[in-house]
Amino acid sequence: MTPTRNFLDIDDLNNDEVDSVFALAREFAQRPAPRSLEGFFCANLFFEQSTRTHVSFQCAQMRLGGNVINLSPAQLSLATKGERLDDTAVTLRALGVDILVARHPLVGAVGELAAAFEGCTINAGDGTNAHPTQALLDTFTLRDLLGDLRGAAVAFVGDIRHSRVAHSSMRLLRRYGARVRAIGPECFLERGDVPEGVEIERDFDAALPTLDALIMLRVQRERFEKMPIDDARYIATYRLDAERLALLGPRAPILHPGPYNRGVEIVDDVTLDARWRYREQVRNGVLVRTALLHRLVHGW
Repeated sequence: MTPTRNFLDIDDLNNDEVDSVFALAREFAQRPAPRSLEGFFCANLFFEQSTRTHVSFQCAQMRLGGNVINLSPAQLSLATKGERLDDTAVTLRALGVDILVARHPLVGAVGELAAAFEGCTINAGDGTNAHPTQALLDTFTLRDLLGDLRGAAVAFVGDIRHSRVAHSSMRLLRRYGARVRAIGPECFLERGDVPEGVEIERDFDAALPTLDALIMLRVQRERFEKMPIDDARYIATYRLDAERLALLGPRAPILHPGPYNRGVEIVDDVTLDARWRYREQVRNGVLVRTALLHRLVHGW
């Protein structure tokens, strides 16, 4: 039977369901996942380039025994023949696809696919809107590293406005009681760019000693025709370098959703620091997405 529950944003799961995904992910870290997607066809449709999310979903689907189809926009009729997104969704379902994982540069495009696809649709990132599986893996990683997140000071630094990662992860971390802070220049961060209850700060140096965890974000140059801040000013104010590493607590983990730009938001010293937990994030992404797929197909 084809699953029909979608996962388009983090609010599609309640905390009990998130906890269930996390518990199963921890089990999969210790034992092989069951072949619970045998007989199911999974299509990964990415209209934007992706390394971590795309490969992570493929690994998760294959661990569960799914039949995996990877599609690029150039392979689709809508690229050159005028087919609409909803027509593509109907066609994929008629061809036997059960699970559709999609990423698109436009806000709401994955929701448009889901509305027409009579199966399970998972949002792998839509424009600057949402990236719910990244929110799951970020929160999973921080809970493993910090334990209870209640009261933990977690800061996102950089281009908040254009970060679908921040928009989803901030909401889930708040649900688990974290004190979420957003740090960046006004051109990347105003009140309307963050969920209610998130604290906005401008002074990165002053905030660093007070943080329990730090999530650095990439400046998304592809979103701009002209950069609203020059590199020298951004680097001087918001780059995590050796001097700023010395201000951060000795046990505060540093995360980054990737890809990271060395020399802009971080320097090489960060990637060599014991607090840098990027590899764990990436590994946890496979575990969490494997657990999520299993739950969406077989229930909680």
